[in-house]
Amino acid sequence: MAEGSQVDANFVAGWYNLAGRTAVVTGGAGVLGGEIAVALVSCGANVAVLDLQPTGIDRFRERLDRGPGRSIVVQCDVLSRPSLVAAEKTVLDELGPVDTLINAAGGNSPSATTGPERSFFDLPEEALRFVADLNVLGTILPCQAFGRGMAERQRGVVLNVCSMNAFRPLTRIPAYSAAKAAVANFTQWLAVHMAREYSPQIRVNAIAPGFFLTDQNRFLLTDTSTGELTPRGSTIIEHTPMGRFGQPEDLLGTALWLLSPAASFVTGVVVPVDGGFSAFSGV
Repeated sequence: MAEGSQVDANFVAGWYNLAGRTAVVTGGAGVLGGEIAVALVSCGANVAVLDLQPTGIDRFRERLDRGPGRSIVVQCDVLSRPSLVAAEKTVLDELGPVDTLINAAGGNSPSATTGPERSFFDLPEEALRFVADLNVLGTILPCQAFGRGMAERQRGVVLNVCSMNAFRPLTRIPAYSAAKAAVANFTQWLAVHMAREYSPQIRVNAIAPGFFLTDQNRFLLTDTSTGELTPRGSTIIEHTPMGRFGQPEDLLGTALWLLSPAASFVTGVVVPVDGGFSAFSGV
């Protein structure tokens, strides 16, 4: 907006009208990625859901089909450059050039988690590599695949899914904490790189969810037999001022803001969505 210009209601209302946008959501069949995909379609964007296990999107299908945007599902391995290249071609043919990328692929592994049965010193190398690759390369490689077109067209927006672990490493999950710290750093690096080397109209940001119950962390936070909170789960709730785990829809306001023109002067930030966890000292 030009200096001295006036904001009117129609202008503000249009910020969240994403009609004409083409978005890719990696890990889009997961709990968080799927909700973001639904929100984008609801705002009029055409969305390509990329996932290694695309059948997971079935739980979101009814809401995705309500439109007004279109959605397609593409099987894709975010750790394979050829797979990403093939996916990019499919999206281009079906929906057009990509101007929005959400990197929601990621997660932890029980085998990369310490506990009574497995010390830090015994964590297997293959599990550590899996978590590091999935979160770090699983963010960088899609940025290469879909960011090239943004650089050529000199516009676009990237949203990475980070974690509060990037700011406050948590016990038991060393690989995941280190990997998400790398995602936060890469988000800042790419924001500067794209703005200075290609165009200031390319923005790169991240959201850092606090504690959300997902398929990756449920085994740590709830007892699999009773469904009750584990001691770790109870401690988290005690240290979250809002007194609950996050729900997937809690991410949507922040995600849509960062993806929309409302955040046109915001790049290189990692925004916590954590119910106050990062603000609480414990006393």
